[in-house]
Amino acid sequence: MSEARTLLEMAGVAATPSRLADAALVLIDCQMEYVSGGLVLPGVEPALKEAAKVLQKARNAGAPVIHVVHHGKPGGGLFNPEGAGSAIAAAVAPEDGEPVIIKALPNAFAGTDLAQKLEATGRKEIIVVGFMTHMCVSSTIRAATDLGYKSTVVASAATTRDLPDVQGGQGGVVKAADLHRAELAALADRFATVAENADQIT
Repeated sequence: MSEARTLLEMAGVAATPSRLADAALVLIDCQMEYVSGGLVLPGVEPALKEAAKVLQKARNAGAPVIHVVHHGKPGGGLFNPEGAGSAIAAAVAPEDGEPVIIKALPNAFAGTDLAQKLEATGRKEIIVVGFMTHMCVSSTIRAATDLGYKSTVVASAATTRDLPDVQGGQGGVVKAADLHRAELAALADRFATVAENADQIT
């Protein structure tokens, strides 16, 4: 059996994380709904700590920082914009001058001005942290590829949740850690470079 290789490797693209001198940092849905609300994620606290490290590095380097938050329907169960769950976690709270973009769909480019905000930075690379790996992180990075951006996702600054295993009819569960790992592998195949942690972001 031949060694597994990504499509990017086959194309001769080096798996080198984007540098803060060239990239904008995009923080996706780092919200309290995932910390203490109705959708608490396994490993969310260490992921937020790692995201905070990346954020501080970006600020120190003078890199553009963009926060993205999800809003559901007012009065709804999850991500109610009028409730505490919609708030950004304190560890990665925006500072003055850092835009906050509100989205209603998994893809942070859909129905928002994220593309315009990124274009205004003059940078064609993004570094992504946040939640959930298989949902809004993945959707946004895949859309960024369509728009011509090079993406880097920081593995330890993201996480996801358990999902029902829909194959086999056994009522099993795909564990969050396995789903996270598989989604990062899928992104690394064509859509992004995967950095293990904040230390790999320079």
